Amino acid sequence: MSDELSILGIECFAHHGVFDHERREGQIFRIDLTLSVDTALAAASDDLRDTVDYGSLVDQVVAAVTRDPVDLIETLAQRIADTCLLDRRVEWVRVTVHKPDAPIKATFADVQLTITRRREVAGVGDRTGKAEGPA
Repeated sequence: MSDELSILGIECFAHHGVFDHERREGQIFRIDLTLSVDTALAAASDDLRDTVDYGSLVDQVVAAVTRDPVDLIETLAQRIADTCLLDRRVEWVRVTVHKPDAPIKATFADVQLTITRRREVAGVGDRTGKAEGPA
């Protein structure tokens, strides 16, 4: 059995991007997460220790987004997925990185990248670059 926990619209101010002005001035990034987690044990026990503590997870994701800058949102999305997969109860994670202030010279609503990463047998996220879908 696989349940889905979603946390949407995590707002972070960070300095990612290819251009010098993005690194210097920074911008808002919004993160959406969907995690595959079996919630049956937590539902039965009503104990936070039996599930993913999404408050702590958000703190870890914000720390991952706001630390050392990267050029590409692809790299940032992978970093976030790896952070989520550190909890052994997370079977797979879907990460969407929104970059609403991307340096584009046209009117647009948002730039977003969505990746899905699955826990490998050894317990580490897939680092092959393949975007695997949920089972």
